[in-house]
Formats: sequence, structure tokens, C-alpha cells
Amino acid sequence: MIAVSRQLSGLNKVMIIDDAPDNLNVLESLLSRAGYQVSSFPRGELALAAARQSPPDLVLLDILMPGMDGYQVCRRFKHEKSLNAIPIIFLSGLTASEDVAVGFECGGSDYVIKPFQESEILARVETHLRLYAHHVRLESLVQAKIVEIADTQMSVIFALAKLADSRDEQTGQHLERVQTYCGVLGARLLEIAPASAGITEATIQTVCLASVLHDIGKVGVPDEILLNRGKLTPQEFDRMKSHTLIGATTLESVLDRHPRNRFIETGIEIARSHHERWDGGGYPDGLKGGDIPLSARIVAVADVYDALRSRRTYKDSCSHERSVDLIVAGAGNHFDPLLVEAFKQCEQSLNAAFEAPLQPRPPSWRN
Repeated sequence: MIAVSRQLSGLNKVMIIDDAPDNLNVLESLLSRAGYQVSSFPRGELALAAARQSPPDLVLLDILMPGMDGYQVCRRFKHEKSLNAIPIIFLSGLTASEDVAVGFECGGSDYVIKPFQESEILARVETHLRLYAHHVRLESLVQAKIVEIADTQMSVIFALAKLADSRDEQTGQHLERVQTYCGVLGARLLEIAPASAGITEATIQTVCLASVLHDIGKVGVPDEILLNRGKLTPQEFDRMKSHTLIGATTLESVLDRHPRNRFIETGIEIARSHHERWDGGGYPDGLKGGDIPLSARIVAVADVYDALRSRRTYKDSCSHERSVDLIVAGAGNHFDPLLVEAFKQCEQSLNAAFEAPLQPRPPSWRN
């Protein structure tokens, strides 16, 4: 997004690109006296390099220059995301209507014919800077509204996931802790994963957000099975395992209405596959190794760690040390070996997260 802070405080930055020293001197003096912060360049290549480092608020651009001409420079500005909204005013001795038309076609905001009047230049600059500032403020408001809507949606989704989780009164803040574990594991994974793995910060953030959906399918498991504190029969265990398919199917119906939503796609991966095993012995699909989605592999480690540490009526809690031993022993059979390596390097942070009192809160897209 455009740097709003430049527009709302300090001097407006005007860049002049012209190979004629006399034109540069006249324009620089005129605009400096008018209170603008001015930078001047005799070639388009130099100006582009400088703009990438410190984007101006407006560009005054000659057309006939050695190397890249003004049209090419303008197209390059409009091609780059960080520069494409900056207004460009052409200053040229080319007076033919077709030359003016090309200037607008390649993205110019205005076209002034040389020789120019100083008052005209100042008026054009002031007008386009005012329009640019309005554009910046409008974009800022739109971005703020998008974040507000996204956070509201996340709050609703988290509340639904929490409702499903709350049927088992012993789970406490399981969802919040799993989300925290996923963030810790993901951050370490980013540091140790080979470049070929294609793991990004955006991927990890999405996994953290979507991890709260891992057990949402338990809404379809009957109370007498979900809340059973004894040993489940094989038939009951099969019914319990169906929560993976129930959750995935439910989320797939959401994806039908909101296609290409990466958050929902990741939620489907996690809900369906977080009980798969690296050796292929998991459920519901018996996926093996890298065929298991990365999102589900991360949540599997986080979910099991929290389950081991937590006390239930049908089992005692495990110490942190015992939980670490069990997960490390599961490398290559239950868990992705690379994730276990990440786990070993951050296990003290996971222990601290389990011991720390968490304040219930929905996840945010800005986390």
C-alpha cells in the first residue's frame, strides 16, 4: 500500500526527470521555493532506482531522453506495485496530438507542453498532489475496512470452533494453545526448512489461523461417544474418527460458496488430515509422508503435544519431558521428521505456552 505517512506529514516529494540541465535547474528552483522537497535526475534509469528506494509523491517527466525515453520510464513506474499510483506529469516539446495520446495511454496523469508557464506548472503539481493525497486516504480507509471485516469473520469462525470444542468440558483452552504451538513450530520451521520446501511466512500464518478448525467436525459426533470417559469400542472409535470427514465436508460446502479462499482450503486440509501419520498408518485416508498436507503435519504435532500434557478423566497428564520423549520417538512413524526437529529446537517455548495462562481471544488476520 502507498506510504500514507509521507502524505500526511512533512514536505511533498517531487521528482524531476529531464536530460536538459537548464530545465532541471529551473524546475528545481521553482518547486523548492514553493515548499516541495525536490530530487532531479538526467536519466530515467537513475530516477527509477532512486524511486524504488524512496518513492516520490509526484513525477515531472521529459519524453525525449537518452537511454529510456519518458514513455518507457512511465510504463516502468506503472508496472511496479510500489510506484504505480504515483501521478506522472509529462513535460515535453512534442506537440502532436498522437504524442500527447501516447503519454496518457502509458499511464501519465497530465501533459504540459514546453515552453511552460511557471504558474501553470505549480497549479498542475498542486492539483495532482491533492488528488494523490485523496487517493491515499481513500485507500487507507478501504484497507482498514477490509481488516475490520476479516477480523469480524475470524471472530465468528473462532466462536463456532470454540462451541464445538466446548462440548468436551475438559479441553479448556485447547484451541488457543494449539494455535500458539503452531506459531512457535512454524517460526522455527521457517528457519530450518530447506529452501526447496517452499514454506513461507504467509503459509505459517494461515496454518495458525486455520488450526482452530481441526476438531470442528466433532459437532457431528454423539455425546455418548465424545464424552465417554472409558475405552471406546471399535465401532465407537470409528464413529469418533469420522469427525475428520465431517469437518472437512462441512468446510468444503463453505468453499463452494467462497472458492479459492486459502484460509478455508487450509482448514479443510487440517480438519481432514491432522490424524494422518507419516508412516501411512493414520486416518481417514492413510496418507503417507509428504502426501500429508504440511498444515496437517504441523497441527498433528501441536495437537498431540497438548493432548499429552492435558489431564483427562480417563488419563493422567504427562510431564513436559515425557511428552517430548514420546514425540521425538514418533519421528518418521507418527510425525514428519523435519517437524520433530523443529519441535526439539523450540520445546521449551511450547512448555512455556502450556504453563502460561491464556486469555481467550479469537485469532486475527493481523497476528
